[in-house]
Amino acid sequence: MEDALPPAAAPRRRWLPAWAGGVARLAATAGLLAYALREVDWSRFLQLLAAANWRWWAAGIATGIVVQIVAGIRWAELARPLGFAFPRHVFVWRFFEGIFFSLCLPSSIGGDVVKAYRIGDTTSRRLLAGCSVLADRLTGLSALGVLGGAAVAAREFGLGLPATLALAATLLVVVLLVFLAGVSSLDRLIAVIPAPHAVREFAAQLLPYQQRPSLIAKAVGWSFVVQMGGAISVGLMARALGVDQPVSLWFAVVPMVALVMVLPISIGGFGVRENALTFLLSEQGVPGEKAVAVALLWGLSTIILGLLGGLLFLMDRSRKPAV
Repeated sequence: MEDALPPAAAPRRRWLPAWAGGVARLAATAGLLAYALREVDWSRFLQLLAAANWRWWAAGIATGIVVQIVAGIRWAELARPLGFAFPRHVFVWRFFEGIFFSLCLPSSIGGDVVKAYRIGDTTSRRLLAGCSVLADRLTGLSALGVLGGAAVAAREFGLGLPATLALAATLLVVVLLVFLAGVSSLDRLIAVIPAPHAVREFAAQLLPYQQRPSLIAKAVGWSFVVQMGGAISVGLMARALGVDQPVSLWFAVVPMVALVMVLPISIGGFGVRENALTFLLSEQGVPGEKAVAVALLWGLSTIILGLLGGLLFLMDRSRKPAV
């Protein structure tokens, strides 16, 4: 008698339907926006928008576009040594596409996944592309932390320009040493993995980062340009509404808001951005309706950049970027 075949494994039961996550994020976004708008004087709010100088807002958007182009170039510098030998404009194109999908997917992580998918043509290549996106993200977050940390300390303790620059340089050295320690251990990691092994072969493809540590330093440098440009962009939009604060404030506030927005709580960061910015600007005496208006103009500029990315995506729906 033949042995009875084992029963097929039952599919794992989903406790929640696939659409539940989207509904939860939509509800969270609506709730957070309602909380941010709860004490807004709508007559003053509408008057504020009617009197806005939209040229400053347009200047902020133009600055934001330049910032994203620089960010795309930074990603290209990190991805090309790993074998993604596409022209820089391809990476910039895909970067804008990522902004579009970040508006629809949870936080900015969904956009990162799309970027990796778009420049890789196989599963292994997409994983490697994901490593370049992760390296790009980490260098960006490190610059965000250095810039925001130095700016917050300067305002909190009344540091002068020399002391602020010294603090920023110290934080930067610490960040670079951490990155250097990480990439310098790649060969030791590979050595402990038995051959042949898929993980060993995959890790070996990251050795260009160890062989060229200056890549990381340059990427962090590009990241400073990106983060400073992003803060200046928001400051220009704020001036459109008469919120005239020193650049040092935006260097402190914008990085903190950006870090909070990474959390996959709401759609496109809406609601999170408004509450965080209102809280931080209230300490500077900025009225609630002005802070919310600045946040909404910031969010609107993000939508415009995302729509630009969506347009670029529709113009090239091929999975393989053209060289």
